[in-house]
Amino acid sequence: MKVYIPDTSAIIDGIVSKMIEEKKIKPGKILIHRAVIAELESQANFGKEKGFWGLEELKKLANLKNKKIKIEYVGERPKEFEIKYAKSGEIDAMIREVALQNKDIIFITRDKVDSEAAMASGIKVMYIEQIKEEKTLTFTKYFDKTTMSVHIKEGARIAAKKGKPGDWKFEKISKEISSAEEVETLAKEIIEHARMRIGNSFLEIERKNSYICQIEDYRIIIAKPPFSDGWEITIVHPVRKMEMKDYNLDPKVMELFETKAEGVLISGAPGNGKSTFAQALAEFYKERGKIVKTIEAPRDLSLSADITQYSIALGTMDEIRDMLLLGRPDYTIFDEMRNPPDFGMYADMRLAGVGMVGVVHATSPIDSVQRFIKRVDLGIIPSIIDTVIFIQNGTIGKIYSLSMTVKTPEGMTERDLARPVVEIRDFFTGAAEYEMYTYGDTTVVMAVKRRIEDAHKKIEQMVGVHCEVEIKGGAATVYVKHKDVKQVIGKRGKNVQWIEKEAGMPIQVVGY
Repeated sequence: MKVYIPDTSAIIDGIVSKMIEEKKIKPGKILIHRAVIAELESQANFGKEKGFWGLEELKKLANLKNKKIKIEYVGERPKEFEIKYAKSGEIDAMIREVALQNKDIIFITRDKVDSEAAMASGIKVMYIEQIKEEKTLTFTKYFDKTTMSVHIKEGARIAAKKGKPGDWKFEKISKEISSAEEVETLAKEIIEHARMRIGNSFLEIERKNSYICQIEDYRIIIAKPPFSDGWEITIVHPVRKMEMKDYNLDPKVMELFETKAEGVLISGAPGNGKSTFAQALAEFYKERGKIVKTIEAPRDLSLSADITQYSIALGTMDEIRDMLLLGRPDYTIFDEMRNPPDFGMYADMRLAGVGMVGVVHATSPIDSVQRFIKRVDLGIIPSIIDTVIFIQNGTIGKIYSLSMTVKTPEGMTERDLARPVVEIRDFFTGAAEYEMYTYGDTTVVMAVKRRIEDAHKKIEQMVGVHCEVEIKGGAATVYVKHKDVKQVIGKRGKNVQWIEKEAGMPIQVVGY
């Protein structure tokens, strides 16, 4: 009679019941250590699917109908610290200790390290290597060449977003309503595939009630109750891998990327193609002999093998900072910047001389710059951001250039109000569209064009006669007919003084 003792990895993967069915385990006794039950229970309590999978396997073994194989529970339940440090090998060591007491016991595992440790102790080992089978996953049948994302939720029909960034439609693609069991089964298939790292697949984030997986170029988000009101799977897939040439950019823009832009923000609303453009820009830099790396959370950019992709979810900010500074990349693509530490990392790397390209959610190009206010000093913003690219409907909608100057902000008249001002200009026309400066304890972001337009209308109304108004450098020149000059200026200049006071700027009256 053979005696077997499986470790946690063998139970979680359901190997023992499968081997019994295939008659690979001979008649005898299977010992289940109570430490295995405790660890699986702990994982299930924390919402980890592998805990539930392992408990399902134990239920199968407990209800085993094969009378030639007996199930026996051995060992003591582990203490709390032993469960806490299960990843360090505490639970596995307890299981191997039982096998050491009887040299005829066969230790079953799928863990390579565990098998080596057991053999080093003189234990008989049955190591079942994980076979990474390439297979077609169920969810792929919902995708065609135009499908951007698929949305699966219990209690609803499966839906898909089809088209391209900025031009898509949302449609139902299944006739039947998905049950909780169907969605859960699909989620399990995805998580298992990602956990085994089959092909270019990995489990990026595993939380109590949510998972983020990357399977080839599919990014998959899974949520389950009680975090969500039902099982839900969202699968995002790029419909086309763009190159810089596909954007038909002006030669001036291409020259900007090749020679000047080193602190770039790519902004836009969700689903407009920000990450797609960042992906194309990364490949553009790589093709020009630049060393390119990325920071992502999660990793979902589809890039050449030459480009290293770092995950914030699996590494600390300090670790990534050290890797970048020691690796000395020419450019780093920071995808999906959201939190204060993200903006701090961008600023640190840029000030260290690393070219940075940050991807930020924003409804307008100026909003992405404002995300840095109060996170870094206003005076260093032009040192870390020199170019803002606003992506709209999959194309470049706006490009801003940032610079610092000392001047009196538009709308202020006194020279002693001059101060450092961050000017945000349209890249193509060179016209200033926004100014950023401090006024007391407040950081002001002022739309120059709008202020000039408002002042323009106000002066025209107050002049009271037909005129042409030109505003430049915080002052206005009013052109009126010669016969109207005296009327506009007024007796002893009272009229023009009143207009200056109301408009908040000096005014010169010129006749024509």
